Amino acid sequence: MVKRVAVILSGCGVYDGTEIHEASAILVHLSRAGAKVQMFALNADQMHVVNHCEGKPTEGNRNILQESARIARGDVTDLAKLEVSEFDAVIMPGGFGVAKNLSNWVVKNKDFTIEPQVEKLITAFHKAGKPLGMCCIAPILAAKVFPGCELTVGSDNACERWPYAQTVGVLKEMGCKHVNTDVDVAHVDVKNKLVSNCAFMCNAPIHEVFDGIGVMVKETLKLA
Repeated sequence: MVKRVAVILSGCGVYDGTEIHEASAILVHLSRAGAKVQMFALNADQMHVVNHCEGKPTEGNRNILQESARIARGDVTDLAKLEVSEFDAVIMPGGFGVAKNLSNWVVKNKDFTIEPQVEKLITAFHKAGKPLGMCCIAPILAAKVFPGCELTVGSDNACERWPYAQTVGVLKEMGCKHVNTDVDVAHVDVKNKLVSNCAFMCNAPIHEVFDGIGVMVKETLKLA
């Protein structure tokens, strides 16, 4: 049976949107698995725009949906139109768009809130018993919605001290169980049907990140 998967984007570019290589890896692995995919994004302005050459904010506004269309080759739908009943699973790549556009984690840390549409869909997939796959920084969203859940954003030996260390500290403050994993491992919280992988939170070659995301995709589809 063909699995139907919703992929949630948060813009285009690691510092102010979706991490492009993570999104691409997810799409390739889903394609290889024969899944039917539809991409979605919020139709709202980004928190800010970052000059990726300098890593610093610049002037101007950009729309999350329009920027996500760059990754989706134009085939992206307004998140408001997502019907949970039409999908078997949802997967979210990382990138700072998760912490800036889908939530305000980058500003509020453990006291952050999630954009209502995003929180609603996470809750709806969970209530329907449908799995969620999240990589890099994206698991913070599950941490907010599912207190006490198990997840990973990497390991002490393999990941950047920042933002990894800060993220792990916040997750523990929120009461979640953080599981140390290497880049080629996906942690499965069976109770919450939550699959997580550290992806580019880890200091690893891009092909290892690609393969680790493949494990996350495979485990998510198993639960679907």
